[in-house]
Amino acid sequence: MGTLKYRLRAKVEIENVAEDFSCWQRYGGNLSEKSSAVEEPETASVGWGAGVDHSGESTSHGGMLGWHWHKDPRLDCLGFRGIFPSGTTPPLVEADKETDVENYLLWRGEKGVAEGSIEIPKGEAIPLECNLVGLNAISFDKGCYVGQELIACTHHRVVIRKRLLPLKFLNNNGKEVEEKVAPGSEMIDTVSGKKVGTVTMALGCRGMDVLRLDEAFKVGSLIIQGREDVKVDTIRPELWPSDWYQDHQQHSAVA
Repeated sequence: MGTLKYRLRAKVEIENVAEDFSCWQRYGGNLSEKSSAVEEPETASVGWGAGVDHSGESTSHGGMLGWHWHKDPRLDCLGFRGIFPSGTTPPLVEADKETDVENYLLWRGEKGVAEGSIEIPKGEAIPLECNLVGLNAISFDKGCYVGQELIACTHHRVVIRKRLLPLKFLNNNGKEVEEKVAPGSEMIDTVSGKKVGTVTMALGCRGMDVLRLDEAFKVGSLIIQGREDVKVDTIRPELWPSDWYQDHQQHSAVA
């Protein structure tokens, strides 16, 4: 989560409550495909049955601070997220289903969903190249915001030639390799010998980077600089609308 830095034209006191509260994410499977509503119907209950547990309903909606689960607005498969008091287990979290945060980060990376200033470099990243249109993060109907005109013109008039893509790291036999690539590693196209990108996120055998589409899908030609034994395979994210891929194919054909 970001840090609030400024107080503008308001007499407010900012208190750091990071130790008092924790962020949770419920994700996986078809968890959030049941409903397109803002909040999953069953978040009102602490169980998975059809009935409503009113005690659970009170707990899941919180008390004075109003904590409860919200549907992740980016992708259905990312499930639900919420902020809850530290040291407690939120409603609907089963003990045998709780997992390490790295598993969620890997899940998010496999879906091609970047977040934070490391994966989306501040002052460098272009929102359209980071697929934010497909993540419900950009509005073309409301204004005004900084960069609105440039983003709108690019969206409607320009073919996006670079996009954020999930990566898979492999050895020479095509097997996935873990912990062989670090964020900041450079990728090289062995055919042209040129640098094609810098890995912005790497975890286990997966990663993410913004790549030119006419280079990204060259099977078997991408490697990690300095680690010629590690090949890079790109994955087309499920979040991509079909026209993104069609635009790329048409542009490649014309080129």
